[in-house]
Amino acid sequence: MSRIGNQSITLPEKVSVNLEGESQVSVEGPKGKLEWELPEGISLEQEDADVKISRSSDARQVKALHGLSRSLINNMVEGVSNGFSKELEIQGVGFRAAVKGKILDLSLGFSHPVEHPIPDDLKVTVEENVRIKVEGIDKQKVGQFASDIRAYYPPEPYKGKGIRYKDEYVRRKQGKSVQ
Repeated sequence: MSRIGNQSITLPEKVSVNLEGESQVSVEGPKGKLEWELPEGISLEQEDADVKISRSSDARQVKALHGLSRSLINNMVEGVSNGFSKELEIQGVGFRAAVKGKILDLSLGFSHPVEHPIPDDLKVTVEENVRIKVEGIDKQKVGQFASDIRAYYPPEPYKGKGIRYKDEYVRRKQGKSVQ
C-alpha cells in the first residue's frame, strides 16, 4: 500500500487538471502549463478541488509507479501555482558569472570561459556576480540545470572553492602538515 499514492492532491485556486485521452495529464495555472503521460495501470479521478491517483492492480511495477505518479502530479500543481527555484553560490578568487542573452557565462579559473545555454522555460538571474538563481515551473528541469552548473566546478574540501548550493555545507579538510 503506497502511503504517498493514496493521499489526495488539493488544487489551489486558478489551477486546473485535465485528463486528455486515457493517460495525458495537463496541469494549467497562473505561471504556465505542464503536461505528462500517466504510466500504464495508473488512473486519475477528479472531484471538485481534489485529485486522487489510483492503481489498477497490485503488481510490483504498478505499485512502484503509484506514489511516483502522485508526487509528479503534485509537483506539477505546485510548479504552475508557485514555481520552483534553486540558488547557487560561487566561491573563489576571480570566479564570476553573468547572463548574456540566453547563455550563462561562467569564469571559473579555467583557460576559457564556460558558456552554458539557458533553456527557454527557465529564468536565470545573477546577483553580485557570484549568486545564481534558477527559476521555473518544472521541478526536474530547475534541479537538472542547477546540477549541471554545479558540475562544472563542484566545491572542493581544501580551500572551499567552487560552485555550491546556497545552504550546502562543505566539510573542510586539513591539508598536509610539515613536520
